[in-house]
Amino acid sequence: MPEPTLDVLIVGGGPVGLFLGCLLAQRGLSFRVLERRSAPGQHSRAIGIHPPALEAFREVGLTEPLLAAGLPITRGLVTGENGPLGELGFTSASADFPYILSLPQRETEAVLRRRLAELAPRSFCAGVEVLELREEVDGVRVTASEDGRPLTLRARFVIGADGWRSRVREALGLPFPGHLYPDKYLMGDFPDTTPLGQTALVSLTGGGVVESFPLPRGGRRWVVHTGDRLLETASTRELTAMIERRTGLHVPAAECRMLSAFTVRRHRAPGMVQGRAVLIGDAAHVVSPIGGQGMNLGWLDAAALAPLLQESLTGRRVDWQHVDWQHFERTRLRSAHIAGRQAELNMAAGRPVGARAQKMRERLIERVLLSPLAGPLLARAFTMRWL
Repeated sequence: MPEPTLDVLIVGGGPVGLFLGCLLAQRGLSFRVLERRSAPGQHSRAIGIHPPALEAFREVGLTEPLLAAGLPITRGLVTGENGPLGELGFTSASADFPYILSLPQRETEAVLRRRLAELAPRSFCAGVEVLELREEVDGVRVTASEDGRPLTLRARFVIGADGWRSRVREALGLPFPGHLYPDKYLMGDFPDTTPLGQTALVSLTGGGVVESFPLPRGGRRWVVHTGDRLLETASTRELTAMIERRTGLHVPAAECRMLSAFTVRRHRAPGMVQGRAVLIGDAAHVVSPIGGQGMNLGWLDAAALAPLLQESLTGRRVDWQHVDWQHFERTRLRSAHIAGRQAELNMAAGRPVGARAQKMRERLIERVLLSPLAGPLLARAFTMRWL
């Protein structure tokens, strides 16, 4: 007996695909979420959940469980070579969520998976790899492999939420122009031995920026700019030595919970909608992972897309092409462009510089942080209110 035609097939069961699934379940649409991995990933690069995403999560009952699991970051402290330059509070960024919520991505995904299972049991399908898409008159035929066995599914829409190496985007033949930045970073998670509490630290030093973010349950993430060197074989002691040399803060190397070197890239597809296929999240646009910008962009893509899918599938319109897909594509790619530009400015501000340039940088940052007009604007920028 052939499989019934679904309303939507979501390819990619990461944070973006899971949230879209919750949104579609809330709207009563039929769907499946296909995830290539057989088990959840354990690496947690993204940790920041911003106010616009927390607001969007309310619709499907995700905000409260995420708040219960995460830790609010209420302000950021900026230091230079010889001490504090100023601080940035987030109280003006949102009436309801005046902070950035810190929660490792693996734990965020676990909350999303539990909520999806409550809203739409058996909608999440692990171990399924998409091989081919073929658009038909009234939908899309998807050829896949489930634990090595062939699988064919049909849906009226296919959504590619499968990351920057998107199989959906490749199947559509869409280019993904972009580039790697010269900036390289080394990061690690440790017990928090600082007095900073719920404060993020940005230490601008001549050797390169050191960023530090509190984690739930007494942890802290450290991210160090390593110039143009990708230190893939670096030890935890090398990381903690760089932190101490640049900030004067001691971090216990023996208690490292995660260590990772990474590069930063930027990519953007020329479009997000092609026929009955839509790309969202990193499948459509890639920006710096620092601060969770890419993950939050993807969530807001999903929030904008869900009502359009509902209108296409359950509204009075006979022709789904009458839905304003161009507006969706234009506004979401614009947000991705702004995020990419902001990431570039942040990276440029944290690059290694000589002594003279360091002094000039410190004076500039100090003036900006002390300005009563700049504070609210910076708070909105760093909490992604422009999305």
